[in-house]
Amino acid sequence: MRARGFWLLPLAVAGMIFWLSAQSHYPGGLQLPPPLDKIGHAAAFGALALALDLALRHSVPGLPLYRRHLLILAAVALYGASDEWHQRFVPGRASELGDWVADTLGGALALAAGSLQLLATRRLGALSWWRGRMRRPEPARDLILVADPHWGATLTGLEAATAAHPKADWLFLGDVFDVWVGFPGMETDPQRAFLAWVDGRRAVGCWVGLWLGNREYFLDRHAARFDLLGEGIGGALEDEALAWEHGDLINTADRQYRLWNLVSRSGPLWLLFRLLPGGTARRVSAWMERKLRTTNAAYKLAFPREAFRAAALAHPGTTFLTGHFHTHEVEANGIALPWAHEGRFMVWRGGKVEAL
Repeated sequence: MRARGFWLLPLAVAGMIFWLSAQSHYPGGLQLPPPLDKIGHAAAFGALALALDLALRHSVPGLPLYRRHLLILAAVALYGASDEWHQRFVPGRASELGDWVADTLGGALALAAGSLQLLATRRLGALSWWRGRMRRPEPARDLILVADPHWGATLTGLEAATAAHPKADWLFLGDVFDVWVGFPGMETDPQRAFLAWVDGRRAVGCWVGLWLGNREYFLDRHAARFDLLGEGIGGALEDEALAWEHGDLINTADRQYRLWNLVSRSGPLWLLFRLLPGGTARRVSAWMERKLRTTNAAYKLAFPREAFRAAALAHPGTTFLTGHFHTHEVEANGIALPWAHEGRFMVWRGGKVEAL
């Protein structure tokens, strides 16, 4: 019933837009003077974009923010184009490019404005998505936890841990590499080797999950290679009292990072990377990695203890995990996992987190 209710909202708004179009486009309809006619178009199509965004968030949880917004903008632009095209067949009416631009711009501005609340809140459902299974087939198995290995040319510790624990499941809590952009031609040999390792683990029946961090971009195309792939908040394993997120969104005071996080995972940036030549895209990726090392140092050096504790307490009755902070901290039911750069992995075993 909940999903059906959310779909009624965009249908109602679509009907409103059709009615508004009829008033201004058909003989006898209400004519708004410029520039109110363009403002009316932008407002109506902006409302449609927001309604579609709300509906898709609740009905398709596996759709990342950038894909959702690109899909909505395409729908709004096509709807606006069809609305203008049919004016050619109405006596005394002419289609106007300006109306179509207003329609599309209204949708884009509405989506951008609707995202601004994500800069200063822990209510981040609009930013979060996941695909796969939030349940392990054998919960009694060891679950090896790897947070922030930041691998470069070598997958430090992975081969040794695999040999020592061949039947264990695995959960990676983000920042697996210094920067990982999931476009063909941009992935490195170590990244392809890691994906081959994931295929091998799953082939022998192990569960492998990856929750994206602040150094992974546009990896949803690899979702089928993992048992669980997700981003943002909301990571959990059913029936195991275990919840997690990467940790980069814990500190609501870090507005500069929140803005970067939104921009770097947006539809326009995805389009830019898709249009750039491979060599240029790789240079941009390397520049991003350098910037990530040095920006907002004040927030990175201090562990946000109060914000972390509040985030953990929002998951009562569970063990709440993050990576990101590169330090081993415990607050209430929350555990920030240590930096795994030198192969320092942890394990979820018997309802507790301990060193592997």
